[in-house]
This record gives sequence, structure tokens and C-alpha cells, in this order.
Amino acid sequence: MDGAGRVLVIACGALAREITALKRASGWDALEVTCLAPELHMRPERIPAAVTEAIRAARADYRTIFVAYADCGTGGALDRVLAAEGVERLPGAHCYEFYATTPAFNALAEAELGTFYLTDFLVRHFERLVWAGLGLDRYPQLQPDYFGHYRKVVYLAQVEDAGLTAQAQAIATRLGLAFERRLTGYGDLARSLAAVASRSGGGATPRGPSSWAS
Repeated sequence: MDGAGRVLVIACGALAREITALKRASGWDALEVTCLAPELHMRPERIPAAVTEAIRAARADYRTIFVAYADCGTGGALDRVLAAEGVERLPGAHCYEFYATTPAFNALAEAELGTFYLTDFLVRHFERLVWAGLGLDRYPQLQPDYFGHYRKVVYLAQVEDAGLTAQAQAIATRLGLAFERRLTGYGDLARSLAAVASRSGGGATPRGPSSWAS
């Protein structure tokens, strides 16, 4: 099949909502998106193989492939397979870094190492991915073992949403931690996808976070 002009973004499922919003708002019609299961984050050692499989399955059909993952706990293994495949990824170690941008995230980390970070996705899916994922729905007595070394929750918000902010505040209260919210927008996710879209010859420049709908 002729892949001229076609661009595929292989994305973490945790970014599906955000990428869809960016694509719609920015008119990136040439970008096609396929998402891998967000539960891979519970087993990051499986991410490189899953991404490699997706790249190879799509290679013949697309002129450009871009991977919408950060390192995501793979310890450099994802970068090694992407180098072998000749494919780029999002910058940074994790979604907190590319949403906040590296300088801002580094400043947050230096200010308080004991920080538990939330994104819009993690707020929406905290019960399933974090609470149940850690087994705290069955063994709540383990909460101090998991969260005892944290001092605060920082909610890196992608959109203005009072309901999500209230949920994030409730999570911090539940964990017995201080709470801070920062509106990051889509940060380097938006900038990276805009660069990929521009290489395809289509798509508008993304607007500021106040212009994006959730």
C-alpha cells in the first residue's frame, strides 16, 4: 500500500483523549492514531516489545511513524528499540515531564522529592489503575507502605475542569497529603505532535490550553 503522506502516531492509551482533542482542535487530518493499552504502565518492561510490534505491523502503510510514549519506566529499553526502528518518541522520562515540560518538572521535583503526580487521565482512572492496581481495594492497610514517603500531590491539569480538580483534591485528602494544582495544558505533547504534523504537510499550529476542550 502507498504510504505517501500518511502519518501514524502509536500512543499510550493514557493519551488517547488528549491526542484526540489536539487533533480535532488543530486540524491534523493527516495524523492517524493507534493506542496501546494504558495498563502497560503497570508492566513497563512490556512496552518496548508492544511498541516494536505495532511499528512493524504498520511500517508498510505509513510514510512517518511517531511514538507517543516517554521512556515510561523502561529504563532506556524503549529508546534502544526505537533507534533500531528509526522512530522518534516524545521527550522526557514520563508524561508528567512532557506535560509540565522538563524545566518546570525538574523545578517541581527539586522543590519536593516526595511528590505524587496526577494527570487528567490518572484522576479519571485513579480507582482502577492506582488504587485497585496496587491492591489497596483488597488490602487498604498497605496504604502507608505505598504512600508513606510522599508529602504532597501535584495535579498537572491538562484542561480547566472543576470536577477533575475536586476529584484530585479528594485523592490528596484520601492519601493524607498536601495538594497543589498546576494547569500545564498539553505541554510538549502538543509541540511534538505539531512538529510531526508539519512534516506531513498539514495541520494547524496548536492553540493555548484555554482553547482546548476536554
